Amino acid sequence: MLKIVIFDSGYGGEFLADRFEEEIYVVDIIRVIDWRHADIYLNKPKTSRKYALEALRPYIGKVDLIIIANQLLSATSLKYFSRTFPEQRFIGLELKTPDTFIDRGTIILTTKALTKTMEYHGFIFRLKRRVETITVDSWLEKIDNGDLSPTEINQTLTRFCFEHRISPQEVILGCSQLEDIRSELKKIFGRNLKIYSSFDDTIRKACKILRIRGGIGRKS
Repeated sequence: MLKIVIFDSGYGGEFLADRFEEEIYVVDIIRVIDWRHADIYLNKPKTSRKYALEALRPYIGKVDLIIIANQLLSATSLKYFSRTFPEQRFIGLELKTPDTFIDRGTIILTTKALTKTMEYHGFIFRLKRRVETITVDSWLEKIDNGDLSPTEINQTLTRFCFEHRISPQEVILGCSQLEDIRSELKKIFGRNLKIYSSFDDTIRKACKILRIRGGIGRKS
């Protein structure tokens, strides 16, 4: 059976692993979650690479695919892993580009560290639309602990949109843990809100690399 490692530092990796198990039945999903260094993976790319390497070393060269479910690590270290270990296939989570043009604005929910990367600035430039970024670092530990309340989500987003005079038609999820708040986003911005994440694309890419049929993801 094909083996896929899904690596992360929090529940985002668990969410992605759950989706893989729902969509693809012919692979063995190995969850490697480095909970101990969760805070570091949010804001220290170089140190994160070191800890990720320690956690992944037992699997490198022994599994069919390693998926980096941490978007900051994907942006800053995916090329390093691929170059350093050419015998091992790696993919990471990329920010999802919307598939339609809208005129009322887009918000991206992500971490402060990711917004400082060249990859993030390049992504914003390519969108060619009004974009507002909301950094939600404080939410991630609360998601991991089950402590993020709908009230906090609502108040934070409502206040931000009022202050920036934006009524978004689409939200881009820039952190894997934010898959957990999809339903709350629909309640705040309406059921017609488009929510974009890279989970579906990651499943499809993995299927293509491993030559697996299927991998049809959920639509927002």
